[in-house]
Amino acid sequence: MTRARKTLIAIATAGTFAIGATALAQQSVSLTIVSWGGAYSASQQSAYHDPYMAENPHVRIITDDGSANALAGIRAQAQAGNVTWDLVDMLPSDAQVACDEGLLLEIDHDAMLAPAPDGTPASQDFLPGSLDGECFIPQIVYSTIISYNSTMFPADKQPNSITDFFDVENFPGQRAIQNRPGGNLEWALYADGVPLDEIYDVLRTPAGVERALAKLDTIKDHLVFWTEGAQAPQLLADREVAFATGYNGRMFSAAEEEGQPIRIIWDGQLVEWDGWVIPKGGNNIEAVLDYVRYATDTQRLADQAKYISYGPARASSAGMVSTHATLGIDMNPHMPTHPDNYQTPIVLDNEFWTDYGDELRERFSAWMLR
Repeated sequence: MTRARKTLIAIATAGTFAIGATALAQQSVSLTIVSWGGAYSASQQSAYHDPYMAENPHVRIITDDGSANALAGIRAQAQAGNVTWDLVDMLPSDAQVACDEGLLLEIDHDAMLAPAPDGTPASQDFLPGSLDGECFIPQIVYSTIISYNSTMFPADKQPNSITDFFDVENFPGQRAIQNRPGGNLEWALYADGVPLDEIYDVLRTPAGVERALAKLDTIKDHLVFWTEGAQAPQLLADREVAFATGYNGRMFSAAEEEGQPIRIIWDGQLVEWDGWVIPKGGNNIEAVLDYVRYATDTQRLADQAKYISYGPARASSAGMVSTHATLGIDMNPHMPTHPDNYQTPIVLDNEFWTDYGDELRERFSAWMLR
């Protein structure tokens, strides 16, 4: 190790943190970092993991693509008393559930995260709303969107709205959606005429849930379900479906890096945060906190946008977003938050999904089998 890195760690009997500086031990340490796989994990490897290991040669980062089942995994490890995951990339709603269950370390954002280059504290630099979770450390702004294979429609009749996705008469073909209610229920209500700012009010009612499922019934004969993020762009590339929901970064990768004829519909994009959580009971807390402080600073979050079209969660990083590391194209127009793309967003309500998620996941699973 070329220099001693100081890290702030908080530990207290009530689960809060008493902050103190401590030098990282220089013996070899392995960190198991869990994420989503695919282009997203590749962007983390290039922007975070590799540079960190280069600066800290005593640290070895082992990656695990287990984020799709992160909540269950963290619960199981805690119950077994054998926490093997050091850091987990997780959605805010699931992170809050795990936090409420006492499975995660609580975060003092200003004490544990780096300030902006001009000294602005982390709590003021991260985008509004991103620090609402007590155990959540924001990383990116991304969106789940609907995309289509442009070769499957006439050049003069390309789809461009959520309404078109639900219109099987004018835009025929199979549709691929994720096997979870999040996004699908919101889009169904939006396509059925519910104003953007009323979607969650409607969805909180039994009648609203029925309305959303009834709208999905209108295309159910044309649906296939995907479970892993890599499946959606592959289904489009293989022309097995005409439309697919998916993560904007994966669709960007398929279209721009692989040259697939995939186009994104930004109408009704479902915008949300993604970030890190630290499971309680791990053996490498000091090293994890040091890594997180590094990986969520202004420069590193801007660097990730060189590899994938997800926006950085810090305001100070936005002006540093530039060109793709290998393609050389301007990444700004591909960001979910670019003004041209951010005209009709649905901002995912994490509190709603924390409160109603288990019930709606059970209901949606029953609907898929119906």
